[in-house]
Formats: sequence, C-alpha cells, structure tokens
Amino acid sequence: MSDDERKIVLDKSEFSDWYNNVVEVAGLSEKRYPVKGMNVWTPYGWKIMQFIDSIIRRECDATGHEEVNFPLLIPKTEFQKEKDHIKGFDAEVYWVTHGGLNELDVPLLLRPTSETAMYPIFSLWVRSHNDLPLKTYQIVNTFRYETKMTRSFIRVREIHFFEAHTCHDSFEDAERQIREDCAIMGRVGKDLCLPYLLIKRPEWDKFAGAVYTIGVDTLMPSMKTLQLGSIHQYRENFSRPYDIKYEGQDAQFHYCHQTTYGMSERLVGAIVGIHGDDKGVILPPNIAPFQFVIIPILAKDRTEMVLEEAKKLLNEMREMGYRVKLDDRDQRPGSKHYDWEIKGVPIRIEIGPRDIEKGTLVFARRDLSTKSFIKRSDLKVEADRALNQVQDELLRRAQEIVEKGVRDVDSLDDGIKLLGSGWDGIIRTHWCGEMDCAGEMEKGLDRTFLGFPMNDAGSGEEEKSPGNCMFCGRPTETVVMLSKSY
Repeated sequence: MSDDERKIVLDKSEFSDWYNNVVEVAGLSEKRYPVKGMNVWTPYGWKIMQFIDSIIRRECDATGHEEVNFPLLIPKTEFQKEKDHIKGFDAEVYWVTHGGLNELDVPLLLRPTSETAMYPIFSLWVRSHNDLPLKTYQIVNTFRYETKMTRSFIRVREIHFFEAHTCHDSFEDAERQIREDCAIMGRVGKDLCLPYLLIKRPEWDKFAGAVYTIGVDTLMPSMKTLQLGSIHQYRENFSRPYDIKYEGQDAQFHYCHQTTYGMSERLVGAIVGIHGDDKGVILPPNIAPFQFVIIPILAKDRTEMVLEEAKKLLNEMREMGYRVKLDDRDQRPGSKHYDWEIKGVPIRIEIGPRDIEKGTLVFARRDLSTKSFIKRSDLKVEADRALNQVQDELLRRAQEIVEKGVRDVDSLDDGIKLLGSGWDGIIRTHWCGEMDCAGEMEKGLDRTFLGFPMNDAGSGEEEKSPGNCMFCGRPTETVVMLSKSY
C-alpha cells in the first residue's frame, strides 16, 4: 500500500469514513457476521474491552458491589410489570416464541437491559433492613433492535454492557449511591483518558421507568456527543411492581429505593474516535493489549545477536509487569512500524547492534511520533515515565476537545450566527422551562436538547446561573446544553 493510499484510508478530517476504516484496519472488530449490528470481537479488540472491564470490576469491587450473572431470557410476564419500561423498550425487543418446534406458553425476550430479569429475584433476596444496601453488577451482552445505521462499538444490536443495580432503605441513601457512581465514573474516565460531561436528561428523554437520568456524555472530534453511560434514580418505581420490600427497624415493611448505573462498549468507540489520528488508533497505556512493542533492527552479520538481546529485553520487561510484544517477523522495520502505529501501541522500542554496544534503547512514543534514547540500565524508570507521559498527554488532548467544543450563547440569533461562522459543538444556554421554547431552540440550532449540566462532576446538583431564556428572553437560572449526538 502506497503512502497516498494510506492517507486516503485514514484521513481523520473525514471523521465518519475514518472511523469505520480505522476500526477495520486496526483489527478491532469484524462486522461481516451475517446478522447486521452483531459484530465479532476480534482478539485485539476483545483484549481492549477486557482491560476496560477489569477497570470497571476494580472500581465496583472496591465500593462494595458484588458481581452476579443473570440469565439472558426474560419472561414476557415479568417484562410487562413496569408499564413505562415496556413503552421505552417495546420497539427494540427481540422475542423468542418457540422452544424447538413447540410454541412457548409465555414468550421470552432477549434482555434489552436487566431490571425485569433481576428484580423478581431481588424480591427474594431482600427481606430485612440488614440486607441493605444491596449492591450488584454484571457485565453481559444485551440486545436491542437498532433501526438506525449501525456503527462498530457506537451503534450495534448486540451490546457488551456493564450494569450496576442497587437497593436502598431510603431515597437519601440512593442519592448517596448516585454520587458514588459519579465518583466511579471519574476514576474510570481518567484511566481511559476520556473527559466527559454529566448531564441530567430532560423529562422526555429519561430512561424508561426512571425518576431522573444522568447521561455521561463525551465529545467526539466530529463535534457530536456520544453517550458513554447513564445513571438512573428509580425511587420506588420498580420496587412496587416487583414487590421488593424490607422490614425496617420499626417492624413495618417498606419498598426499596433503587438505582442503576450502566456503560457499554461505546467506551471503545470513544477511545478510538478521540485519541486516533491519520496513522491509526492511539491506545491509553492502561488498556492497551501491548504497552510496548520491541522492533529488532537487524544487521546482516549480527542478526542472531540482536534477536537474542531482543528476547532478553522481552523477558526482562515482562518480569517487570509490562505487557510487551516482540515483533520478530521477517519484514522490514518500516512495515512493522506501520502495523503497530495502526494498532496504537503506546511505545515502540527499537534495539539494534549500536544500541547493544552503547547500552541504550530507542523509545518511540505513538502519541507524539517522537524518539528518545534511554540507558538500558534506566529501563524501569524510563518505561514508567513514558507510559505516564502518554497517559497524561492523551487526557490533555481530549480535555482540550471538550473545552473548545462548548460555547456559551445568550440568544437564538447569537447561536445561529455562531454556527454559521463554521464553529460546531455543544451550546450552553438558558431555558425558561417551556416546551415550546425547547422545541424552537432545537429547530433553530438544528441540535438536540441534551439536558442540564451537573455541578462539580457529581455533586447531585444541576448547574444554575442567572440569565434569560435563549428563545423567549424570560429570566431563568436553568442552564441547558444542546448538541448533535450519535
């Protein structure tokens, strides 16, 4: 493949085509499975997802959640118990109506999410106030009949999904749980180098059955927002139809207050889209299948010696705890460099005869395309430093995208002028609370009403400031955001 062909294939200025191409050439997902929107996880893509899962497990385990695994199939009778939930998912459900050749007495569905699978069992597990809080999570596949154009990781029909479900003895304790979820998201986002906004959804866009929903939204280089996850406050909306009650210290029975917190494989899509460039993917070291790749620089009469040293280096770094790959294929170094740049390995290490003689190594950072010489004796210190630098740089760049992608606008006319100037992104403004004004704002700006930004990344309070409604001009303190979204 020529350099010109590579540039055409991986031109990030054409983000939509670039994204599809880079997922394919980096070998992250196989979309040729004969069911649309149900893609195959390739070995490399699956390793990335598994490292993300391990970060989520670490955070949940540390905060007292226990992992469970519920069945895939849900009886229609259980699904129908919560009416709002049915309305929210009815058009997206996959139904199972036969077992072999026999029609089922009660149709089953593939879980679109797991409330209706888990809560009948929660009603058996929760009896007393001593059983609370009940904090569970699972990492499973969910199924939704997506009718829009599918896109790897971002919009699929079989979704790799994390979901935490909790039960509490009071609304206040459920609110504490939501603040904890926001803190967990903060740590996960830092590990993945993904900045985000916590935005409470408007009433018409909250999760089916929730009292309120907080969306976790990041901003892609296309200037469209991508919802990475969501946090839901249910109060008693599910505990009443599913009879999840506990006996309190007052010897009376009370319905539980419940919350959920969910994220999906969209995290991979965000990492690809935000950090990648015209050379391919750039992976944060914390979730890279290989943090380092060793490239031997061979000379005709010293091939065996260089390969032997490269193998020693491989074993040495593995003993230090790094994830390392030795590329000893019979190919030119330039071809190997190209392959590993596409896959986004954070650090490439080159070792040749001169490096061996001098006791040095060449470190090439994927994020900056720079090279540096380090002493072999300083390997551990320099390797740690390099990984931390890549991690910090990727987060800094991503934060810059969000910071530049949000603008404050006072009036609809000002918003239209701003968008007409060529700027694209999230508009922060004020809203009086009237539906007609919200509709006019969406129409005039050609953007979706995203919701209400939260203060202090998880304080539980919406951002407030004095201003005037963008459309009608009435005084208000309600701050809202509008954006184009995936």
